Amino acid sequence: MKFKLNRLELKWVLYDVGNSAFTLLISTIMPIYFNYLAGNAGISDVDYLAYWGYATSISTVIVAILGPTLGTVSDLKGFKKKIFMAALLVGAIGCIFLGFMSSWLWFLLIFVIAKSAYSLSLVVYDSMLTDVTTKDRMDEVSAHGYAWGYIGSCIPFILSLLLVLFYENIGLTMSAAMSIAFLLIALWWLFLAVPLLRSYEQKYYVSAQSHPVRSSFSRLGHIFRELGNNKKILFFLIAFFFYIDGVYTIIDMATAYGTALGLDTTGLLLALLLTQIVAFPAALIFGRLSRKMAIGRIIMICIAAYFVIALYGMGLNEQYQFWILAVCVGIFQGAIQSMSRSYFAKIIPANQSGEYFGVYDICGKGASFAGTTLVSFVSQATGNVNLGVGALSVMFAIGFVFFILADNKAKEVSI
Repeated sequence: MKFKLNRLELKWVLYDVGNSAFTLLISTIMPIYFNYLAGNAGISDVDYLAYWGYATSISTVIVAILGPTLGTVSDLKGFKKKIFMAALLVGAIGCIFLGFMSSWLWFLLIFVIAKSAYSLSLVVYDSMLTDVTTKDRMDEVSAHGYAWGYIGSCIPFILSLLLVLFYENIGLTMSAAMSIAFLLIALWWLFLAVPLLRSYEQKYYVSAQSHPVRSSFSRLGHIFRELGNNKKILFFLIAFFFYIDGVYTIIDMATAYGTALGLDTTGLLLALLLTQIVAFPAALIFGRLSRKMAIGRIIMICIAAYFVIALYGMGLNEQYQFWILAVCVGIFQGAIQSMSRSYFAKIIPANQSGEYFGVYDICGKGASFAGTTLVSFVSQATGNVNLGVGALSVMFAIGFVFFILADNKAKEVSI
């Protein structure tokens, strides 16, 4: 039977379409522009890749600190939409400012702020899943979010790509083209958030206290204490920390990695566009597969696939190999993200979704603290960016082991 989204689910999915344009910008055009700024300042390719990785890692640390706190506060009645809107505005405005930066250092600073705000908006957005749908629909609604996000984000990306590749033909400088591209992405992001902001109602919440911030810290502390007693959630979060950090490192640093290897910029961008196109049907197929196969098994298949992808990256030095990598990533990217989100939403209390997704996003949407740091450190220590990417296989191996432990605990509880 064909799966159909209801109106609220559709509006929730539209925000995935909007914010995915910023995700694609981070993984494609933004590193190329930073490479342009860094190159003008005399920074080497290895250091360029490392600085980009460190900036991404700093953003993750910020989200790790603020994510759980804001997520916990968002569980209070009437707070979720306000926090979501604030993070959205800071991220979108930061995206606009990035287009006007001429200093590589200032560019990295604004990037950290914009990316942190973007990630914090996703802490709240992910927790909204429990409000907009039911448990039996979560897997496919989550899959539709990522799937339509991949294909929808191609629209502003293609327009931005045309600007970046042919700016001279239309009488623009690279800086002017980048400014327009970043503005376009920000407006797309904001426009597609409006339907959700207008219709979302917080169904599950914690009653507001006389001292909401203080009580939120107290509840957050309780969550961390409870994790020790809830092994299925604890083991899942440990697994998620390792395998999703690897996934987001590949997403965030793919273009930077290819650029550092000296591969053709246009080819890199087109290959990553192919990733988005492949990811669209793949995410929907895996979502439908969840009706017949245990979601835990699907996640394990995806982790194993990424382990092989990381090993493949060690030998990458030709353009065609990057295209193969792009297709493989596209097949499993949406599935591992969407299935992880819905898997977690099912095993946590609905009225504490903000708290738990705040902790969840320490590991995930802040994007790849351990992964980007590992790639940057190994690349600089060895002088070989291929070894840096290959090192990610260790993270997928650890994530696989802990996910098996988590899934076994979940099965024990359900028996």
